[in-house]
Amino acid sequence: MTQPVADASLPNSPFLRIAVLGAGTMGHGIAHAAALALASHGGSANAASVCLFDIDAVALARAIANVSANLDAGVARGKLSASARDGALAILRTSTVLADAVHGADLVIEAVPERVELKRQLLAAAAAAAPTTCVFATNTSSIPLRKLVSALPDATRFCGLHFFNPVHIQKLVEVVQAADTGVATLDAAVAFARFMGKEPIVVRDVAGFASSRLGLILGLEAIRMLEEGVASAADIDKAMSLGYRHPMGPLALTDLIGLDVRLAIAETLALEIDPVRFAPPALLRELVAAGKLGRKSGEGFYRYDEG
Repeated sequence: MTQPVADASLPNSPFLRIAVLGAGTMGHGIAHAAALALASHGGSANAASVCLFDIDAVALARAIANVSANLDAGVARGKLSASARDGALAILRTSTVLADAVHGADLVIEAVPERVELKRQLLAAAAAAAPTTCVFATNTSSIPLRKLVSALPDATRFCGLHFFNPVHIQKLVEVVQAADTGVATLDAAVAFARFMGKEPIVVRDVAGFASSRLGLILGLEAIRMLEEGVASAADIDKAMSLGYRHPMGPLALTDLIGLDVRLAIAETLALEIDPVRFAPPALLRELVAAGKLGRKSGEGFYRYDEG
């Protein structure tokens, strides 16, 4: 992989200039983790950059405020040095102009909502403005990469980098190998995940990959159990957290992920794999239609106080 700026202090990073497209929960989390990794390994704003792109300036401001708050919390807990926090914020910048965001990038990570056409249009526009040597990755949690790759001029330089929320804490990254993903691209994606302090797994390009497919089945069954009155939401979650040592029950996890995101994943897997196993429960559809999307809206299967 080409590196536009050589920096001997970052020998293990295959990418130094990164653009993250989309300033939502996942986008700003990926930007946070990437900037912190570069800063923690000695990178400076002169040698490395992470640009977070969104067409909405308000969303960008909110994203940077969230990143700053999470970095401050890391310092307060003794998990992070103040110099690493300051270095990450110096490396991280924002832009509402796509061409500016991807200028000089050697890695572009798309992290917009789970809509095929939106992702395709954004990837195509980014590819038109980015260097020809740039690697492109999608953070999709369920959409097969084969539905996105034709938006790019070079299929060998495309892969999946599926991070988990909250990105700065969760260790797992699914590196998705599409049919034409090049060996160099795959190796660089795995190396970058490790550089970020993550644990990568390599999965084939099948809808839902590994984690979303398994996690969704558990989440959908928990919702059906709640529909049928088998037990309360709290007791269903307690059964998994205490009985199976899951760190969070499936309904609380759905609230964290977002009910709208879970619904989109279920609809994709129902279409791509099996319309019976992955059929979204009526309760899930009803809650999403009512705007009860989980933590981000203040209510899902549980209610959340502001903050």
